[in-house]
Amino acid sequence: MIINKRKFLALIVVLVLIFITACTNDKSNNNAFAERQGNQENQESVSVEENQDEKEIINENEAEEEAPIEEQQDHPPVDLKALKVNELGKIMILMYHDIGEPEDIWVRTPENFRKDLQTLYDKGYRAISMKDYIEGNIDTPPGTTPVVITFDDGTKGQFNILDEDGEFVIDPDSAVGILEEFNKEHPDFGLKATFYVFYPTPFRQEQWITEKFQYLVERGMEIGNHCYNHENLRMDFNTKESRDAQFIQEALGKNVKATQEILPGYEVDSLALPYGASPKDEELYNYVIKGSFEGTQYHNKAILLVGSNPARPSYHVNTNMAKIPRIRASEMETENTGLYDWLEYFDNHPEERYISDGDLSTISFPKELEEYLDKEKIGDKLIQAYE
Repeated sequence: MIINKRKFLALIVVLVLIFITACTNDKSNNNAFAERQGNQENQESVSVEENQDEKEIINENEAEEEAPIEEQQDHPPVDLKALKVNELGKIMILMYHDIGEPEDIWVRTPENFRKDLQTLYDKGYRAISMKDYIEGNIDTPPGTTPVVITFDDGTKGQFNILDEDGEFVIDPDSAVGILEEFNKEHPDFGLKATFYVFYPTPFRQEQWITEKFQYLVERGMEIGNHCYNHENLRMDFNTKESRDAQFIQEALGKNVKATQEILPGYEVDSLALPYGASPKDEELYNYVIKGSFEGTQYHNKAILLVGSNPARPSYHVNTNMAKIPRIRASEMETENTGLYDWLEYFDNHPEERYISDGDLSTISFPKELEEYLDKEKIGDKLIQAYE
C-alpha cells in the first residue's frame, strides 16, 4: 500500500514537471513569435520610410531638373541680332530745371513734362538712376533704351508740398508728383530721377526739407551736388578772378556736409556743374572730382555738363566720367540739340542708340564695336559680341 502511494506521488511529480516544461516552451515560442513579428513590422516600417525617402529624393531630383526649364521660361533667350542690341550705344541724360508756368527756356510746364515722359515711354525708353549709369548696372527690358532724368537747382516746382493742414501732400503738378503718377500708369518705365540741389533751402520749403529728402531716397530717387550756393567754379562774376582750390573744396564739400546732416551716411557721388562752368586751370579740376571741407570728404564719380549731346556708357573707352554731356529737355532755343531733336535723330539712326539685352550680367553689342569696350570697367560681366 505504501509502495503504491509512493508510485502515485512519483507519477504526480513527473506530470507536474512535464506541465511546467510545456508552459516554459510555449512562453519561449510566444516570445520568439512576438520578436519575429516585431522584427517584421520594423522591417516593414523601415522599408516604408526608405521608400518615402527614395520618393522624396526622386521628387527633389525631378524638381531640380525642372528648375532650369522654369528659369528658361522666365528668361527666354534674347535674339541679339534681331533686337539690334547695342550696349555700347548712346544714352540721353536729360537736364531739367523748373517745372511750372509759363513755358520758358529753363522751365517746362507740367503738361509738357507729362508729354515728355509719354513720348519717351512710347519710343521704348526706360528710366535708370545716375548711380546705375555710373556703375554700368543698366537694368532695362530687352530691346529698350535707358534714359537718365536729372533736375538742377532743387526748385519748388520740382518737389512742392501743398501743406494742407500740416499734412505732407505732394503737388500733383510738381515733378515728383508727375513722376509718381506716370509710374502708377507705367510701372515698367521706372521711378528714377536725380535732383541736384543747392543750399540753404533746397526745394524752397524749409519746413519740409528733411521729409522731402527722406521721401526721395526711400523711393529710389537721388540727391546730387550742385555746390553749396550755386557757385560758379570757374571765376567770380564780379571780379572775374579765377577760383582756387580752397574755394572749390568749400563749395562742394559744404554741400555734401549739409546733405549728410539731413541724411546721415548718404553718399553724394555726382555733381552737376552750376552754369556748366569748371576751373580754367585743369589742375584745379582734380578738386572738382574729389576733396574735403572741414573733415567732410567728397568724391564725384560723375560730373555733368550743361552740354548738348548724348553720353556713352560708363564702360565705353571714350567716356570721361569727369565730363559727362547732357541734353536740354526743352523745345525753346535748343539750336537743334534738345530732347526732341535727339529723339528724331535716334529714330533716323537707331544703330547709334543704346539697346539693352535685358541681362545685368552681360554686356552685348555688335562685334565690330568691341574695340570701344573698356574691359577694366565691367567687373565680372560676360561679354557677348555678336556678328
